[in-house]
Amino acid sequence: MHIIIINGPNLNLIGKREPEIYGNITFEEYLIDLRKEFYQLTIEYYQSNVEGEIINKLHQTGFNFDGIILNAGAYSHTSVAIADAINSINAPVIEVHISNIFAREDYRQISLIAKKCKGSISGFGLKGYRLAILSLMS
Repeated sequence: MHIIIINGPNLNLIGKREPEIYGNITFEEYLIDLRKEFYQLTIEYYQSNVEGEIINKLHQTGFNFDGIILNAGAYSHTSVAIADAINSINAPVIEVHISNIFAREDYRQISLIAKKCKGSISGFGLKGYRLAILSLMS
């Protein structure tokens, strides 16, 4: 099974940014643990702060990967273009949010991409990525 994790804006700062929300370890550190646990999978990783680059990566991988885990960050709440890209590809997409978006500001409680995804995981910290992998495997 070949999957990709795509992280959006500001998620390159995990481990530094608001540790009370996002934790103290970097995503790259966590990714090492994911790859060890799911050694039988090929897990690629991509991060961009640029909406168009995220769309390009969805287009690149959406027809030849078995699954996509997407944390679009703030673009989840604003990007019709990312929602359209998800709708245009074949690979199932799982939306992940580290924080519980429903316990945050009102504008963060709406996801424009959720309807286009196979499912959404929110509020379990970095463990949400693990849950998404398990979902794709089932």
